[in-house]
Amino acid sequence: MKNNNAWEEKAKLLRKWCLVSTTAAGSGHPTSCLSAADLTAVLFEKYFTYDISNPLNRYNDRFVLSKGHAAPLLYALFGMCNAYDLNELKTLRQFNSLFEGHPVPKFKYAEAATGSLGQGLSVGAGLALLAKREMLPYTTYVLCGDGELAEGQVWEAANFAAYHRLNNLIAILDINRLAQSGETMFGHDMEAYEQRFRAFNFRVITIDGHNYGEIDQALQQAHDDAGQQPVAIIARTLKGKGISFLENKDGWHGKPLKEDDLKKALNELGAIDDNIRFDLRKPAQTAIANATQTNTAVQLEFDRARTYATREVFGQALAQIAQHSPDVYVLDADVKNSTFTEDVLKETPERFIECFIAEQNMVSVGAGLSRIGKVPVLATFGAFFMRAADQIRMARISEANIKYVGSHVGVSIGEDGPSQMALEDIAFFGAMPGTVILQPCDAIATANLVPRMIEHTGFVYMRTLRPKTKLLYTTGDTFSIGGSKIIRQSDNDLLTVAATGITVFEALQAADMLKQENINIRVVDCYSINPVDKQTLAACLNDTRLKCIITVEDHFAHGGLGDFVAAAIGAESDLVVKMAVTKISQSGKQEELLQDAGIDAAAIAARVRQIVRSNDPVSTPA
Repeated sequence: MKNNNAWEEKAKLLRKWCLVSTTAAGSGHPTSCLSAADLTAVLFEKYFTYDISNPLNRYNDRFVLSKGHAAPLLYALFGMCNAYDLNELKTLRQFNSLFEGHPVPKFKYAEAATGSLGQGLSVGAGLALLAKREMLPYTTYVLCGDGELAEGQVWEAANFAAYHRLNNLIAILDINRLAQSGETMFGHDMEAYEQRFRAFNFRVITIDGHNYGEIDQALQQAHDDAGQQPVAIIARTLKGKGISFLENKDGWHGKPLKEDDLKKALNELGAIDDNIRFDLRKPAQTAIANATQTNTAVQLEFDRARTYATREVFGQALAQIAQHSPDVYVLDADVKNSTFTEDVLKETPERFIECFIAEQNMVSVGAGLSRIGKVPVLATFGAFFMRAADQIRMARISEANIKYVGSHVGVSIGEDGPSQMALEDIAFFGAMPGTVILQPCDAIATANLVPRMIEHTGFVYMRTLRPKTKLLYTTGDTFSIGGSKIIRQSDNDLLTVAATGITVFEALQAADMLKQENINIRVVDCYSINPVDKQTLAACLNDTRLKCIITVEDHFAHGGLGDFVAAAIGAESDLVVKMAVTKISQSGKQEELLQDAGIDAAAIAARVRQIVRSNDPVSTPA
């Protein structure tokens, strides 16, 4: 009974600050917080091991708030751990406040940005898997709402957690029945939730989420079990619990109390000791999780008589780096023999994670790994990253240090057809601030740029090619983020063709064709698409007679290399001509598809002739 009273008093204080902060903000989701106050009060008081002075301590337990709209509860929990004065919660949702509407990295105790529902269990699975792989003793707790259990990603995560035997992962399911616009899919049908989690091989414990004894027993049981199953504590709760006019009432989602109603609610809670706090136990060990250990040296030799697919060289380079970089983890989506991450599996299987065909879960697992200082490299077909667009967006908000590698880009993949062709990927990744986008065109450039990708802190997207290409560069050539290479030039170039990836070779072929007609063009390999090499492009404009740049890319016209180039040199010239894919493609041979898309050598040469003719008809050959 003594413990029950202490838990009840702390849950009341949590409820108070969830109500006070949302009323002060004039917005928020207080009722979603109230349903989970009892669950979290017991967790933080008795089970949660955490060094509040060091959120990135590798030995801390992890708490992921998957139902991110309950952010005031998260803020109140850590406030009651003496992380800050609880009165600061009155700045909730204000500009420049630490306490945003949904958790983001500005709040250093948040394991990931949440708010787009259904992603927290995947983040937690990433954290739990890391603990198992590196034999760290922490437990990962994920608080999920019942509404988000309709999201498919939750079940991707559940499948993943069971497959990898994450018995250090405890999902706490706040089944409060009411969603935003009505009842959740199963309401309070607890058996329906039990069946689903048992089907995914979770050990299931069903409780009354407001009975402190049952909460305590469930958490103790979850810790005592020595099996290899993740745990799901399915808690029947009431939305708005503790306030009579809110409790289990529809229509209150996302609605803060007015001042008069707040006074009534606080009166119902009764006398509260504002000075009580959680007495967190610190982990027995301390280690900082923010130092990346990498040795990115790559030693590969290439035969100039051969051709190489950049996707294959990527796998070889990454395998070498992984052998000497214990913080590099490689995540696959059942395409390791196409992306060639299988090379990593052969050399360092302990840092290869098979996620199977579940790209959304893979991205959020990567966000979890990044939180503890790891460098996750995620590889699949470029087109399939689009299935995880929201997860990638949220990982960017989480400031995750993730490297994405998309193979099978553009129409040049050939016979597989349009469903496999990544043609919008540059536009998507380029829309997110600070994202580096790279596309090497040959083996030597790839072997150089994979280390640069790993060394960079932040989002990087690399496109790799399915078709094999000849060696364009030589050993000793250097490549940098933001760089480019002028690979064809003369003293009397008329204009510049800026290409990337497979179109570099088409541009060179076009230059050869045009030279026979006494038309000289400059060719630039824009292997760094973002940031693009503005300085080199501007110099090319100044050095060529027609002050024109043609961009050629195996990507849709909007949001690709052409737009990055135009943005970079827009102040210098408005003569940027974009050549890109403008229609849905089809199955066929590489040459046929490049021609059909209008981005092959013949099309480039034709466009150059057209521009030269329109600008200087006298000197244009007949």
